[in-house]
Amino acid sequence: MPNKKIIVLISGNGSNLQAFIDLQNTEALNGQVVAVISNKPDVYGLHRAAKASIPAITVEHSQFDSREAFDASLLLEIDKFSPDLVILAGFMRILTAKFVTHYRGRLLNIHPSLLPKYPGLHTHQRAIAAGDQCHGASVHFVTEELDGGPLIAQSKTQIEENETELSLQKKVQNLEHILYPATANLFLNNKIRLMKDTVYFENEPLQENIFF
Repeated sequence: MPNKKIIVLISGNGSNLQAFIDLQNTEALNGQVVAVISNKPDVYGLHRAAKASIPAITVEHSQFDSREAFDASLLLEIDKFSPDLVILAGFMRILTAKFVTHYRGRLLNIHPSLLPKYPGLHTHQRAIAAGDQCHGASVHFVTEELDGGPLIAQSKTQIEENETELSLQKKVQNLEHILYPATANLFLNNKIRLMKDTVYFENEPLQENIFF
């Protein structure tokens, strides 16, 4: 059994979580999801975790009177498991600088655009409206800047002539389910690491994003 421990943070359906569970079940993931934590109760991602016999935990943000208090409680819950890697998988909270600093270099996020294009929300609609030919997903280390941490890897897809926001969303989600576990595996296999604000791949500064 892999000895690297992964925590996955979710807020909803957990389709990217499922991609990690599926890869773990094939023993192709060099790590084990030891807990799934949601900031919302009763979301489907928690059921995915329970079905896979993974501890499914809720730290409900609405029960705290400040962002700082919530993040402090979340941090304590995560650290009970001493994780090697923390994965944000549709976790719809802006994290405090203290939280991000605590996990710096072992905190990953996936974003549904080809960053630095379209940080924030409604990325598929924005890409179509801009007339872009390509769209995709990006995995990056998390820093204090929203959707602005150092990029590691991306996947892209063509935007077809009659593309809709929904059809593009589905295409990008399919990319994410391959991209995110593959990028996490690079970290778990000690292929990538963050030093200061630079991503290193096999001990050399990463010159351009890895594409899957």
